[in-house]
Amino acid sequence: MEGGGAEEGIERVENSKDLQQQSKALDKLTDHVEDRQLDSTRVHQAMASIAASAEADRNAMRLREKELAAVKINPSDVDIIANELELDKKVAERTLREHKGDAVAAIRHLLA
Repeated sequence: MEGGGAEEGIERVENSKDLQQQSKALDKLTDHVEDRQLDSTRVHQAMASIAASAEADRNAMRLREKELAAVKINPSDVDIIANELELDKKVAERTLREHKGDAVAAIRHLLA
């Protein structure tokens, strides 16, 4: 029986070595995960940059809306475009304003 025990002992040693090698291989794989801690100042800078960009976009939109509101348009052109092209009057008015009151350019844009 001792002979069988010796073989079992060898198998256990080999299995133990295999398990150790597998364990080391697994450790090597998982060691590649970098522990990154967020740098709070970088996060704050990024957030501030995003907020500033969003605020700049809002200001640009406000400025554009003011410019469009200042454009003089003929109300009858709005009615004609809205009726003939079956559009909402707001869409017709906006398109006219974007084309500086030029009804022909506005219609061409809408038909394109």
